[in-house]
Amino acid sequence: MFHIKKTNTLRLTITALLTAIAIVIPLVMPIKVLIEPASFTLASHVPIFLAMFFSPGIAVAVSIGSAIGFLLASFPIVIVLRALSHVAFAYIGAKILMNRREEILNSPTKSLLFSFGIGVVHGAAEMLIVSLFFYGAIPGTSYTDGFFYVVFLLVGVGTVVHSMVDFLLAQFIWKSMGNRVIKLDKKMFN
Repeated sequence: MFHIKKTNTLRLTITALLTAIAIVIPLVMPIKVLIEPASFTLASHVPIFLAMFFSPGIAVAVSIGSAIGFLLASFPIVIVLRALSHVAFAYIGAKILMNRREEILNSPTKSLLFSFGIGVVHGAAEMLIVSLFFYGAIPGTSYTDGFFYVVFLLVGVGTVVHSMVDFLLAQFIWKSMGNRVIKLDKKMFN
């Protein structure tokens, strides 16, 4: 006998909407800074952070959608792979938030520490991707500037700052939705 599990239409809808936004942002956002191998597209992480506030599964799906958006926007492959590495920080962050979301998001200190910590994980994953290109493990790209400047400062530190700004934007959106999100969340997870 087959057991058919009911699908959660609300969860699927939220995942689809956030994924669509994550795909569109790299395509249409007018505020982009591209200093290869780094790129900073304003709000590109916001859908991922919003997805993290819901669940790890939604966060991973939206992260993959974001990478597809960067691919469709014709960014260099190193940047597309950096976007794909978002799966790591999104999953880890969503797992942490699963049981402590209200505690973290309602405390400015805990929120800042979480944002910084997840930004470090985010930056480390992107530094790993760029390091593979820097040292020629992935052919086709070489960088003439030094490792410290390209990988650590430009990608690592730049990503932490960019991540924290986008987290702040996502948190603002989440809080501005107020009780509507809490009611929505109870429908999804109860």
